[in-house]
Amino acid sequence: MNVRPTLDDVRRAPKVLLHDHLDGGVRPETVIDLARESGYPDLPTTDPDGLRAWFEDASNSGSLERYLETFTHTVGVMQSAEALARVAYECGQDLAADGIVYAEVRFAPEQHLRAGLTLEQVVEAVLDGFARARRDLGIRVGTLVTAMRHQARSREIAELAVRYRDAGVVGFDIAGAEAGYPPTRHLDAFEYLQRENAHFTIHAGEGFGLPSIWQAIQWCGADRLGHGVRIIDDIDVTGGEARLGRLADYVRDKRIPLEMCPTSNIQTGAAKSIAEHPIGLLRRLSFRVTVNTDNRLMSGTSLSREFAKLIDAFGYGWDDLQWFTVNAMKSAFAPFNERLELINGVIKPGFAQLKWSGARPLA
Repeated sequence: MNVRPTLDDVRRAPKVLLHDHLDGGVRPETVIDLARESGYPDLPTTDPDGLRAWFEDASNSGSLERYLETFTHTVGVMQSAEALARVAYECGQDLAADGIVYAEVRFAPEQHLRAGLTLEQVVEAVLDGFARARRDLGIRVGTLVTAMRHQARSREIAELAVRYRDAGVVGFDIAGAEAGYPPTRHLDAFEYLQRENAHFTIHAGEGFGLPSIWQAIQWCGADRLGHGVRIIDDIDVTGGEARLGRLADYVRDKRIPLEMCPTSNIQTGAAKSIAEHPIGLLRRLSFRVTVNTDNRLMSGTSLSREFAKLIDAFGYGWDDLQWFTVNAMKSAFAPFNERLELINGVIKPGFAQLKWSGARPLA
């Protein structure tokens, strides 16, 4: 029996999150505290509710570039080891409270050097915060170190990912505005990671179209696609029948994971609404789709809320939510035995218990 869960139901489900930015999920109260402690002067307000509303309003512009501007304030207060460790620990707390059992959280070390920290100190502070969250709460968090695609430090950041991969860094990413900054600008970093047997994902197919996805996969060798929502441009739906182009066909055949973030995609103009989001079609066509938050503060969201929106838009039930969750765990950069342990020992039993615990039948 497939049933339609409520938001409270979904919060109890064991979930997996692959695409979440550390500087995009800071608590407003923490932003205010850290601004006061560090002397950061530029917050639009020091009222927590007002600041939360400001972030959400500023993120609803429909422009990826405008959306990225909101990070000026969160990054601005994350310039000390203590601040980074606190934000990481609180991130672990918030994800655990939302029922997440495994997460990969990404951050760009190069953006946290203004007060004199080294790249290594930035990474170690974040890893410390997540390690304490695991000890206290049991949540497993792997980190992705991100290079900014408009800068020229990607090889250096890739080397950082390899240096710390036995300490909690599970992979590498590039992020930032896509237009004008193709992933092929960073080929030396990706070739280095491939030689080192390291995992990486690439933000592609969000603010730019199919060429960005094609380059990320065929030139750079991405293991996953950050967003990838524009793969829909290579799918023609006529008379209810979907015909896949060469690239879409390849992505589906190779089971390349799509790290989709529905609410964020609407804010950046990559999709018009949840009901019109390509995730519905891509799920029906059995692409390797995963559901993610992107930036919990800017989008005013959580993974449970993202699932609840999809339930409302597409009538999804527990079977669908488990499908998305298993997809995510299969696609994680954690070791195979850890992925298998979580799928068979935590995720499937957890969903089975919820599915048969008296949840309401579909209307």
